[in-house]
Amino acid sequence: MILRHILRRQGGRLGSAPAKLCIRSFASEVDAIEASLDNSLKETHSIESLLEKESSDFVPHIDDNTHATFDLESDSVVRRHRVIKHQQNTTGQFGSDIDPYYQPHTLLTNPPSPSSITLELLLASQSHLGHSTSLWNPMNSRYIFGIRQGIHIISLDVTASHLRRACRVVSGVAERGGLILFVGTRPGQDRCVVNAAKLAGGCHLFERWTPGSITNGQQILGGCKLKVVDEYDREVEGFKEALLDQPVLKPDLVVCMNPLENWVLLHECGLNNIPTIGIIDTDANPTWVTYPIPANDDSLRCVQVIAGVLGKAGEEGQQRRKEKAHRGEITYTPVRLGTEDGTRDARFGGSGADMHN
Repeated sequence: MILRHILRRQGGRLGSAPAKLCIRSFASEVDAIEASLDNSLKETHSIESLLEKESSDFVPHIDDNTHATFDLESDSVVRRHRVIKHQQNTTGQFGSDIDPYYQPHTLLTNPPSPSSITLELLLASQSHLGHSTSLWNPMNSRYIFGIRQGIHIISLDVTASHLRRACRVVSGVAERGGLILFVGTRPGQDRCVVNAAKLAGGCHLFERWTPGSITNGQQILGGCKLKVVDEYDREVEGFKEALLDQPVLKPDLVVCMNPLENWVLLHECGLNNIPTIGIIDTDANPTWVTYPIPANDDSLRCVQVIAGVLGKAGEEGQQRRKEKAHRGEITYTPVRLGTEDGTRDARFGGSGADMHN
């Protein structure tokens, strides 16, 4: 009886112990197999990467679950991605680094200065390309270098010299407190025109010119606001009544980026003895403007270079005028206006927003 009770109590423990040992041994064997499979997959992937680097042909990858190659034809996205990555790995080290390279936004954020005008800069901006020989104006013969494939080539030496002369004109007008109007009405010229006017402290126009704004300005621009500024460009109060009898403000210099579309503006400037600067292509008349700049007016990059250089020249003139003002030198002829306190010397000023109001 005692032996029977002992077997009954310990029989369950003795019967379950071998089962647990079998389960543990089976689990350890499964873990070992999975670890070996993972190691083999890692080795396979490393071999694939080495083959892709060394081979010029595309090596298909092996699926981790089925251990078979991918059917890339069934998934075009995966195929293109694999091909692109393969091309990047094989050809990424070829070629050369080009520095410096052209960045379009730099002509607006950091335009070139007048001292940095070079033939390389003008050549890169396509300033030398003219129009077809059948469209040329014979008065541009002194600006033409030659003919290539039926197109006139503008001499860059002449372009550089005329651009430097225009920079001296803009700088001189800005130094004497003159009002400069920048005009560019073709698509894409608005940003460079506004930026040049901001640098030179002048006004801008990138829409259609209203005929008669100069010759009949009292009727068209009679409602524009005028303000009086001192030698430091600070607005002077107390001239509100005196400004009512003053004529409409006219620009002292007009810079036109596309003279062909704004010949009415240039004609009005000629009638009022206002000097003008313009980009003259091989199909334009250089006598329309006072200071022509022979260049390609159809190239937006060329227009941005010229507008930026002229804007920088105006900025230099403004800086010289303010430096002389700090030394007590006045570079302009003051206008004597009567106020409630008496007669005072001042200078007219305005902004682009005032010109359009």
